[in-house]
Amino acid sequence: MTDTPDIQIAIPIFDRLTALDGIGPYEVLQRLPGATVTFVGERLGEFRTENGFLGLTADAIYDDVPSPDVVVVPGGVGTRPIVQDDDHPLVGWIAAVHPTTRYTTSVCTGSLVLAKAGLLDGKKATTHWGAYDALAALGAEPIGDRVVEHLDDRIITAAGVSSGIDMAIRLSELLVDETAAKAMQLMVEYDPQPPFDAGSVDKAGADVMARVIEYAKTKS
Repeated sequence: MTDTPDIQIAIPIFDRLTALDGIGPYEVLQRLPGATVTFVGERLGEFRTENGFLGLTADAIYDDVPSPDVVVVPGGVGTRPIVQDDDHPLVGWIAAVHPTTRYTTSVCTGSLVLAKAGLLDGKKATTHWGAYDALAALGAEPIGDRVVEHLDDRIITAAGVSSGIDMAIRLSELLVDETAAKAMQLMVEYDPQPPFDAGSVDKAGADVMARVIEYAKTKS
């Protein structure tokens, strides 16, 4: 087996996050040799996801994890109050740890938090398609790619929810090698074969978009 150094991965969690934004990358990255994953928060204990049905537990506070190798910031409705708060501890922690990370990354509207921390000024970045305007307002240039890399700056952003799995497989390659990434993909049997081809705005059609808007109103 290829020798790999220890890799400390931190996934910040907060109230009203989207579960798969964090859990998708977790399922991939926690399988890497030498990897440890810590869920961190502004306090210890449980944070509820955006619909309140699921709780995730922070086992460390931000000050406990001052130098993670990798940060994966999930998104969700809960990112909105974070970016509206000029003194939110998550934003300050990201700004503090980024200079020494190997990669600072986001999934979905987690990119809004990276932008608030000043990491995406003038940079192309991605997020959920419904948050392009919000991302632009924070100084980034939104694009529709599923994963956007700035490897010289050690920043990667992924689009909505499920794209975090794609990003985590790519991270596995960057952290170890291509074979390791393929091994992670096989271990989680990530071989998408959806019954419908409606996973992007361009493909979905007006009737599907109308239903998405209707459902989103009932969950907000």
